[in-house]
Amino acid sequence: MAVYTEVGDEALTAFVAEYELGQMLSCKGIAEGVENSNFLVRAERGEFILTIYEKRVKPADLPFFLGLLLHLAQRGIPCPLPLTGRDGAALRQLMRKPAAMFTFLDGVSLRRPGPQHVAEVGRALARLHLAGADFALRRPNDLSVDGWRRLLADTLARADEVRPGLAAELSAEFDGLAARWPRELPVGVIHADLFPDNVFFLGDRLSGLIDFYFACNDWLAYDLAVCLNAWCFEREGEFNITKARRLVAGYVEVRPLTAQEIAQMPILARGAALRFLLTRLYDWLNQVDGALVKPKDPLEYLTRLRFHRRAGGPGAYGIG
Repeated sequence: MAVYTEVGDEALTAFVAEYELGQMLSCKGIAEGVENSNFLVRAERGEFILTIYEKRVKPADLPFFLGLLLHLAQRGIPCPLPLTGRDGAALRQLMRKPAAMFTFLDGVSLRRPGPQHVAEVGRALARLHLAGADFALRRPNDLSVDGWRRLLADTLARADEVRPGLAAELSAEFDGLAARWPRELPVGVIHADLFPDNVFFLGDRLSGLIDFYFACNDWLAYDLAVCLNAWCFEREGEFNITKARRLVAGYVEVRPLTAQEIAQMPILARGAALRFLLTRLYDWLNQVDGALVKPKDPLEYLTRLRFHRRAGGPGAYGIG
């Protein structure tokens, strides 16, 4: 279960009492998620999410994340709303770690989303991009080209333990992408991690977007490329062009893509695949004994990376 910090009853009761939520009725850890400790808190005034921020989230980034959620929620994006305590502060301390409380979103994440769900994701992503256009704070993407370079340096010596020849393939892929990575595309706030487990549905209706802790400023089309990787490959590894068409069509209903964004989509999709391959590879090679969260298979993204490398152009994704 993804709970890294245990909280005693007295500390938890005192923390909840800092908010206008009434008496706390129950609290249980949430299994999903790998970055932070999350709890479902039931109080007299409803259900809420308590998040304790662990080592991977930099405290200096928390004003950006919390401010962005407030900004997006005020503009109608269905995301968790940070709660403020009696003192007006949203960011607090629990067990000597940063912590915050959020509104609870109804819905479930889908294990096998259909094309209609993927179209909803495209529309929601475009609305997020438009809503974030006037957000004042800025945060660079730590997992863009410079971040890949660091991850590659940290994993290259042992990459062949996962698959023979992987180190050479990753080195060549990085060099090619670094040389061809776009330099002039529309930029704005992106989610950067909008996978199926970060999207809630009620039936076919999208009801929530969560886990904004990789959000940053980068190419807007890169966010769409992340979703092509996350939503348009089936479990057996094959690319579902029907889902890709619906994803992109949903997006452009709300925010049309520029000609340059369309032309660069294969490169952006390759970059997104490399990013998740490298972060998974790092976690795979640096497993902690007794860890409660099992690292995800990095080779899943090697298959996707190779697909994007073979793509002849944006038409491979049903674009244009």
